[in-house]
Amino acid sequence: MTHGTGLFGQLAGAARKRREDTVLPILIVLIATVAGIVEPRFWTVDNLLNLARQVVPLLVISVGQAFAVISGGLDLSLAAIMSLCGVAGVLVMNRYGILTGIGCMLLLGAAVGTASGALIAYFRTTPLVVTLGMLSVAQACALIMSNGTPIYDVPAGYSQLVGFDSFAGLPWSVWIGNTTLLAGGFLLSQTVFGRYVYAIGSNASAAAKSGVNVPLYTMLVYTLSGLCAGVGAIVLTAWVGSAQPVAAADITLQSVAAVVLGGVALTGGRGSMLQVVYGVTMLSMLSNVMNMIGVSAYYQTLVIGFVIILAVVLDRLRRGRD
Repeated sequence: MTHGTGLFGQLAGAARKRREDTVLPILIVLIATVAGIVEPRFWTVDNLLNLARQVVPLLVISVGQAFAVISGGLDLSLAAIMSLCGVAGVLVMNRYGILTGIGCMLLLGAAVGTASGALIAYFRTTPLVVTLGMLSVAQACALIMSNGTPIYDVPAGYSQLVGFDSFAGLPWSVWIGNTTLLAGGFLLSQTVFGRYVYAIGSNASAAAKSGVNVPLYTMLVYTLSGLCAGVGAIVLTAWVGSAQPVAAADITLQSVAAVVLGGVALTGGRGSMLQVVYGVTMLSMLSNVMNMIGVSAYYQTLVIGFVIILAVVLDRLRRGRD
């Protein structure tokens, strides 16, 4: 009887998971359909390409955020790290060349992420507090290096290639975003590192007893999230044609909303990159439609706030059923 009950429970859980996996795609299609009715320009090629470009910075940042959340943590410093990488990268780029500047963005992002991860992992501090502190440090460094003003002296060739040129009909920025997403998905689902990230997020103590070097892999998670911030800096700097010392300040909270709304467990140990795509797509579509119909930026911020609250509530309801 116990065996039958257990089997029934497993089948019911699997059926519930399949239903949950189809809810967000259906909701995305519904939003797209309503958007096309409210604003017919939504389905034009130009707008869809613009939407694809808009999605990339949030997608890249959300990939890094997903690793942090799945490992049982959180990274609130991503927007500030992205700002710092953009400013430092453009300054280096103008002096030593485009490739050196791009390398600087990636290495600096990874280095700042590693610093946060080391503090979290080896000093057993709270990710919320450490990344909040690193947010202030990175933001201050970006403001100091830029004298508090945007740097518009971005090489035209770099801005044109990464920000606007296309390959096979898609902007290069979209290729960069998709490559980051696929690499993140591969690391998470096909490597030992990914299995350890899930194990740490599920139960760090049990993972340590199983032989996992929890501090090392926790640090590497934040190295990866910082690296994603560097990639985000490459895309955003090229797209807007400037290095902003305070760039996309809301993108960190949006990444948390996208990750949790997509179905990644806020308590860690569960989630996938496909779920990240769902969450990012929903938020980006809502933002795009609101821009097209002329909704004030203040009301857009209000909507994003409600979405974040909704994401947390949905996460709590999902955990309550498990």
